[in-house]
Amino acid sequence: MIQDIQKLLDDYAVWLRDKTLLRQVQDWTEITTPYLDRHNDYVQIYARKSNGAYMLTDDGYTIEDLEQSGCKLNSPKRQDLLRMTLNGFGVQLHGDALEVHATPDNFSLRKHNLIQAMLAVNDMFYLAVPMVASLFYEDVVSWLDLHDVRYTPKVKFSGKTGYDHLFDFVIPKSRKQPERIVQSINRPNRDTAQAVAFAWIDTKEVRPSDSKAIALLNDSEIAISSSVTDALTNYDVRPVPWSKREEVWEELAA
Repeated sequence: MIQDIQKLLDDYAVWLRDKTLLRQVQDWTEITTPYLDRHNDYVQIYARKSNGAYMLTDDGYTIEDLEQSGCKLNSPKRQDLLRMTLNGFGVQLHGDALEVHATPDNFSLRKHNLIQAMLAVNDMFYLAVPMVASLFYEDVVSWLDLHDVRYTPKVKFSGKTGYDHLFDFVIPKSRKQPERIVQSINRPNRDTAQAVAFAWIDTKEVRPSDSKAIALLNDSEIAISSSVTDALTNYDVRPVPWSKREEVWEELAA
């Protein structure tokens, strides 16, 4: 089993390296990653060296793109959720730009955190219908609270590779159930499923051996592809469509 997991991690690292492109843009280096945003465009970040260190930024793309699509982040509740998400990745908000500072020793980790923060913010706040009042994450919180599920929100674990991974909810072990790690996925697709799968396979070896990972998938607007559920299942993450959430509440509340 360890050899299988190690091969998956090695394959992921090779894919990430081979599919990453660099381009010089004046004083900045543009880094094009293999991750896709909701427009099916490759996610890009920018790096600049200063005094032996590096500044990495999305140049404001993530938040500006959401707001141009009608998803405003100006309410106090959404601002708090944005800050909590960014803090979990150690990412700072400068105007509309997401930024991190890195040294040569932690450049890979900081780059990873910035990209994961961009994907998390985009997935959390993007609404298929711009005027919908609630967010999927808020819906999950309300549902967990309704069923008296005990949880800790926005918990960060360091994985085997040294990368940090932020999970939406951690439900502690009880007499009936082991630790349960729950991730909400607003836009279930290949990239969001792959991100959750990698986070879990990188993390599971440093968690209790009987810990479970569960992904709550928003299927209220779009049907979930079998490729998404298969990918999660293959990496030992249990996919649960939001329409079938009542099937698991007792397991989560136990």
